[in-house]
Amino acid sequence: MGTQHPSAPSRVRSRIAGHDHPNRGGLIHDNSRHTARFTVIGNHLAQHPDLSLLAIGLGTHIQSLPRGARIDIKSLAARFPEGVTRIAAALRELERHGYLRRERLRIPDGRIVTRTISCNQPPAARRHRTDRESADREPANHERGSDRPPRAAAAPSDCAPGPRRKALPAVPAPSSAAPALLQAATDVLADLRRHDTRLLLSTTDTAHLAPGVAAWLERDVSQSAVRRALTAGLPEGTLHRPAALLAHRLTTQLPPPPPFAPPAPAPPVRHPLHNCDTCDRAFRAPAPGRCRDCREHPAR
Repeated sequence: MGTQHPSAPSRVRSRIAGHDHPNRGGLIHDNSRHTARFTVIGNHLAQHPDLSLLAIGLGTHIQSLPRGARIDIKSLAARFPEGVTRIAAALRELERHGYLRRERLRIPDGRIVTRTISCNQPPAARRHRTDRESADREPANHERGSDRPPRAAAAPSDCAPGPRRKALPAVPAPSSAAPALLQAATDVLADLRRHDTRLLLSTTDTAHLAPGVAAWLERDVSQSAVRRALTAGLPEGTLHRPAALLAHRLTTQLPPPPPFAPPAPAPPVRHPLHNCDTCDRAFRAPAPGRCRDCREHPAR
């Protein structure tokens, strides 16, 4: 009984499924503890059932950025290869599920800037976690016969989403998605606020409307003509949804394609003047030599 067995295990190993079966398939984590340059990401974002993979990755990237970083569509498109359209769609997903909020602020010099608030735990995720924790604690409370009153709701934070904004109407799509064409359309939309301050558009609205303006430009409509069509005859007072109004005009007033014009014929070739080697008369020809009369009647 007093004999020691140094090779014997100190305790009986558990037989939990997946721990003692090295040949079983599936994921195995090889983790190391982070001590610097790391970000805590909740599973409600990393395993969100409704967000796309691009939106989950973009939300993770945004939460890892420092305060004051630029996360507008152009900056993100310059950082990642997905492009403006896909990044704008992913930002709308994050905004719809409460991970992003956009606010327009007027700074002391009179300019209006957009402030983006990133929420690492939106209200929907907090409610889900609170409900799950309450469900886990409820049997224990009943067993103890606890009469503790329910916990008060958490105070609203900056991440609480405002009223859900209606989706913008669809706009025409150009037949060619050339970057230069979309950039010209974006420049037209960004310039509208110089003609009417009420037409100050966000980057998300600009990305949504740019294909519609590009459809006008590829129909041989000049940028100034598109600008006049979008700004002429606007109603008086405040425009509550300027982007929706512009989307309606881009769709209902879309001009037809220009008529087919055959290519112009090439201009006739006009040869230079030369002096005839025989009679010294001026004539047109591709190279110096004799004139036509001297070639046809050399005896003359």
